[in-house]
Amino acid sequence: MEGVNIPELVERLGADEDAVRKMAVFKLQSNIGDPSFAEVFILEGGLTKLRYLTLHATGNTLAYSLASFSRLLEVDKGWDYVSQDLVERVVELIVTHPLVNILRGAMSILVAIVSHPHTSVSKVAQPDGFGFRALKPAIAIYPQFLEMLVSRLSSADHALCANALQLINSLMRDAILSSSDTEWPKFIKQLQDLGVFNAIYDLMQSTALQDLAHPLLDFQTLTKVLLRKWRDVPVNLERSDHRRALKGLHLASNPEKAPASIVNGDEETARKHNPEKWRRLGFETEKPGWEFEEVGYLGMKDLADYVRRNEDGFQRLLLEQSSQSLEHRCPIARASLAVTAILYEHFEVDKSDLEDAKNYLALESRSSIDKTFKPLLLQWPKVHTAGVLAFFRLWRSTGAEGEDFVKILDLVRILLEAVVGGASRTKNVQEVEEEIRDFELQRLRQLQMELLELTYEDTWGHHLRQIRDELDHEALQFVKEQRIRCLLQGTWFPSNLSHKAESGPVTGDDLEHSEASSYRYVKLSHNRRYLHYADFESQGDQDPGLEALPKKIDLYAVSSVASNISAPSASPTNSSSTTLKTLPHPPSSSSTTRITIHGYLPSPSTPNNPAYRQHARSNSSKSHPPPTTDREERLLLTLHPSTHSLASEWLDGLLMLLNQQPITTETNKLIKLVSDYGLKIRLLNVRFDDTLSAADAPEVPSREGLDEDYYYDVFGG
Repeated sequence: MEGVNIPELVERLGADEDAVRKMAVFKLQSNIGDPSFAEVFILEGGLTKLRYLTLHATGNTLAYSLASFSRLLEVDKGWDYVSQDLVERVVELIVTHPLVNILRGAMSILVAIVSHPHTSVSKVAQPDGFGFRALKPAIAIYPQFLEMLVSRLSSADHALCANALQLINSLMRDAILSSSDTEWPKFIKQLQDLGVFNAIYDLMQSTALQDLAHPLLDFQTLTKVLLRKWRDVPVNLERSDHRRALKGLHLASNPEKAPASIVNGDEETARKHNPEKWRRLGFETEKPGWEFEEVGYLGMKDLADYVRRNEDGFQRLLLEQSSQSLEHRCPIARASLAVTAILYEHFEVDKSDLEDAKNYLALESRSSIDKTFKPLLLQWPKVHTAGVLAFFRLWRSTGAEGEDFVKILDLVRILLEAVVGGASRTKNVQEVEEEIRDFELQRLRQLQMELLELTYEDTWGHHLRQIRDELDHEALQFVKEQRIRCLLQGTWFPSNLSHKAESGPVTGDDLEHSEASSYRYVKLSHNRRYLHYADFESQGDQDPGLEALPKKIDLYAVSSVASNISAPSASPTNSSSTTLKTLPHPPSSSSTTRITIHGYLPSPSTPNNPAYRQHARSNSSKSHPPPTTDREERLLLTLHPSTHSLASEWLDGLLMLLNQQPITTETNKLIKLVSDYGLKIRLLNVRFDDTLSAADAPEVPSREGLDEDYYYDVFGG
């Protein structure tokens, strides 16, 4: 305000020359936001002249006047001069004027008028001077106002787009919170028909999000308020619109028309009432009104929207269900209402008021924007329809019955949490619909088991961790013994591998297919101290005994065991089968998988040295040499396993024989498998104890007519 002569500025606003007025109002717009300046400006009579310029000026003078007037309203000044002719002028500018700088100021004025607190004492003569009501007479003159406003959402000017969105937010908020129960649904329906939700959905996914963050978040919050408003409206069949919506569901189901009865040769106009009129649609009773209690009119709206979008599929499904027994029929209406409740909970609609402040603070961090915005919330009808169709698919594929309704619903809840909850901000709703439709049942079941495991972990976490530690140790010892027995059994290994190429250079294909010119048989001694082996020209019909294997390696001298195993077999077999029988003779072509055993060749007196043996037994794959002098680590033996399973058995068997941890994927999977089934067997011993629960004891099924001829299908078929 310093350096500005307010009386002179006010005098210039009323000058005859447009250039003088333009410079005066240009300077005004940068100072009017100061409340003390605004007070003096009004006392000097400047508000009358500013209002005159707003109503009659053109070009940049009009743009600066609109901006000045809107900033004056922002500091809660000048409400005395907000009249109906001013509102009509601003609405006219929004509808007819193309200049961006004029549109920005005009929309800012309307935002202030619509958002003005209704609880304040109005000094305006008109009773409907503020809120959405103040715009209705002007909108009646310019009915294309809302359409033009929505079109501004696609403007390349982000400031204009933000102003348009702020005005839409103000209109929505005032309509939802202040209008009657019959007016606000009509206004929201008008916005939906104009494509507001789709336009703002596109903005949320665009790169302009950062510039429009606050008005977009405000619209997202208003969407939650709108959903909560619909949910809180109870379904009342005495209301004509509710009764009409429910009747529309019945008519869309293509009901069979019952023939009119004939009495005394005259055809009666009354037709018989279908005793399953509503139950055939999936309601529990013939009085469906009470079934909407949890989700209110929102549930009816979603159900009607699903039927409208999929009328042919809805009729086909009803026709298909009519041929099935009552227990196997899919409860269509109940499924739709349940999916509405799932989405209501997923998007945390009831928490919108509590989370607003936190979300606005989160907008300061660019990294948190993707987590804050939920574009799929604006595509509620499509997501709901996708969830209902997923329910039907799961119902069919699982052969569910009426009592399985809750179980299928749990699967749908997990499915929506996984797909909708895991979708990124920029993921298109069509991609989400396709993912929900094509989600594999096996993967869904796996997610359910993981969630159940987390639930058990929360409830019995301490006890389960203690049991798991015990079972992991037992499983490791079990698999260790199994692997060592593979070594005790002995195995043939190809050796002296040669390539097939008869002439010319060796190619990459030749490296993949090689032939063994001789074979090596390796076997662990019964005392598990020596590894015996010998080379043969061919494999015999019978495996040789230890006496036929003259070469041996003292395992106390082994320093490390290494391999080039990179990945498990594409179709791994159950490696435990090698504890019962030897593998069939390997084919002529073998892989180049290799196991190398390194160690130290001891002097004749070294093996009897207790310090040497103790060190060699406890050393690791990269341990230091035993406490002997002048001896270097050498390659003791090389093995070429013919399969990944065989390589896993021998590599991990040798490592565990040396008290080291297994390293192959196949062995670790086997350890986990044994541990998991051990836990399941332990849990079979858990019994209901009425000292631990106040609930009634579960009913134990009778074993009458049953025998002991059963088994546990632990591998699921």
